[in-house]
Amino acid sequence: MPKTKKELYNIYYLKEELVKICKEHNLPTSGYKEDLLQYISDFIENKPVNKITKKKKSNNNFEPAIEKIIDENYSNSEIHRTFFKKVISEKFKYNVPFCKWMYENKGVKTYQDAINTYNKILLDKKSGKKFEIGKQFKYNQYTRDFFNNNPKLSMTDCIKCWNYKKKQTGNHKYEKTDLIALEK
Repeated sequence: MPKTKKELYNIYYLKEELVKICKEHNLPTSGYKEDLLQYISDFIENKPVNKITKKKKSNNNFEPAIEKIIDENYSNSEIHRTFFKKVISEKFKYNVPFCKWMYENKGVKTYQDAINTYNKILLDKKSGKKFEIGKQFKYNQYTRDFFNNNPKLSMTDCIKCWNYKKKQTGNHKYEKTDLIALEK
C-alpha cells in the first residue's frame, strides 16, 4: 500500500491490483481505475471515502432508427451494437473515437450522422490517421510510442520494455532508455 498520494500516482497499477488494495482496506471496489485511485487517495489522506456512483438512466423501450436523434441516455449497449451491426456491417465494433463522438453528440445528432462518422473513422484509420489515446490507456500509448521510435522491433520486444517500465516509479511513457530491458 502506498504511503502518499504522490507515491500512489507514480506507480503503475493494474485494475486488479487496485481492487485488491481496496478490498484490504474495506474501500469500494467497483468503478474505473480512476475511481479506485480516488478511493485509495482519499484513504491515504484520511479523507472520507465516498463511493462514486454513475447515474444511468435506462430506456429499454427505445429503438434506434436512422432518422432519430441519438437518445439522451445513450450507452454502448447490446441494443445499439445490434442496430449498428444491422445498418453498418456485421463487422461493426465499438472504437474509442466513435464512442467519444457518440457521447458528445447524444441528444443532438442523428443515428445517420453516427453511421457517417463511424465510416469516416474507419477510412481515416485505413489511411493511417492516428487518433488520440485516452490518458487511462497507458499501455496503448506506450505501444504506439514504442513502435514510432522502433519500427523494426517486435511486439515481444515492446512487451518486455513495457513490463520493465511499469515497474518503475514516475511516468510510464516510452523512453529510449527503456530498451535496456531487451539486454536482460
